[in-house]
Amino acid sequence: MEPIITSPVTEPVQSGAPAATDAVESKPDKYLWGLYIMICLISIIELYSASSREVASSSMGVFGPVVRHAFMLGAGCGLIFLLQRVHYRKFIPFIPVFAFISVVMMLYVMFFGEIVNGARRSFSLAGITIQPSEFLKLSSALVIALIMSRTQIRGGVKNIGITISAIIVMLFGGLLIKQGMTNTILLMCISLSMMVIGGVEWRKFLIVIAVYLACVGVFYAMTKGNDDDVNRTGTWSERIDRFFGDGKPKYMQDIDAKNRQEMYAYMAQANGGIIGVFPGNSRETARLPLAFSDFIFSIIVEDMGLVGGLVVLLCYLGLLGRASAIASKCSRAFPALLVIGMAVMVAFQALFHMAIVTGFFPVSGQPLPLISKGGTSILTTSIAIGVMLSVSRFAVRNGKKQDIKNEMEVLPDEMRAENPTQL
Repeated sequence: MEPIITSPVTEPVQSGAPAATDAVESKPDKYLWGLYIMICLISIIELYSASSREVASSSMGVFGPVVRHAFMLGAGCGLIFLLQRVHYRKFIPFIPVFAFISVVMMLYVMFFGEIVNGARRSFSLAGITIQPSEFLKLSSALVIALIMSRTQIRGGVKNIGITISAIIVMLFGGLLIKQGMTNTILLMCISLSMMVIGGVEWRKFLIVIAVYLACVGVFYAMTKGNDDDVNRTGTWSERIDRFFGDGKPKYMQDIDAKNRQEMYAYMAQANGGIIGVFPGNSRETARLPLAFSDFIFSIIVEDMGLVGGLVVLLCYLGLLGRASAIASKCSRAFPALLVIGMAVMVAFQALFHMAIVTGFFPVSGQPLPLISKGGTSILTTSIAIGVMLSVSRFAVRNGKKQDIKNEMEVLPDEMRAENPTQL
């Protein structure tokens, strides 16, 4: 009789069958689910509150915008349910394919994309508007997790892994740069965070930072004074100049076509005070451009005050904190880097949005994940959360030698490196 092999997460299977299957005893992380549901509830309430401009022109009436947004959230939730049931190892062969498709879509948009807010940002497919920049951010985190997992060595990461990761970030950032510098800086921050988690030596880490800063400096010098109406290559440098300005307080500045978004956003936050005016009573949503997307956090603060703004901030930090807890307990490097990469992408995008809206960063278009209106952003964020839940369900986190051995058997040879956070 053939021996029985017991998997840590499955019923016993006969020898010759896979060492582990997708049927598991562990459940998806309830804290991740709880934070996701809370953000979605806030999203529906605040999207309705921030959509007065769209309501005025909507053929679906008062509830048109929120119905469309709820539909997208529902589709994203369905995607999360699907992904959390897939073993994280099955994502490995699809990551390069996903990244390649993202690059192709971005290249298409650069030359033939639809012009939105003065830049080529999207294209339509079967009546659906797609913004490839969101897919490129997700691809960046996925590819870096894959590369750094394959190039792990005891005490750090191989030079080839660091070099390839940095090159990919700069290439992806170069594709995004005509839409503004913010997305490029976001990619750099995501990669740097993953390098810290991946165990990159500090000397090499500082070299990567220096290279990134040099690239940003070269771009800024090349675009300063350049006025390109389609690709807006000079817009970001103008916004930097306006951000630093002449030291004149914001409340003393005149409102004009260039600063009205940020000025109305500041007014909304000031009007909110500590506890806010409550949802539906916003004063600025009717005149703040893009209140439902790039500046929705200002409406959140106006509706729910400083307290509500802090709650939203803590939700995103909670996602990052929970992902860090999961990553620290993974036995292998790939699931650890995968879950932290997804969380860093979502949390950093939220922090960038909040920093822009509150005046800590120059104005630039950056959606608030799951809350801002936008189907592509909701889709990519849902994929990220689905991947995080998959890792929470399937990655071995108990340290038993047999469990670790069985997990290694289902992973490719080059993906069996130990979790660097445990070394």
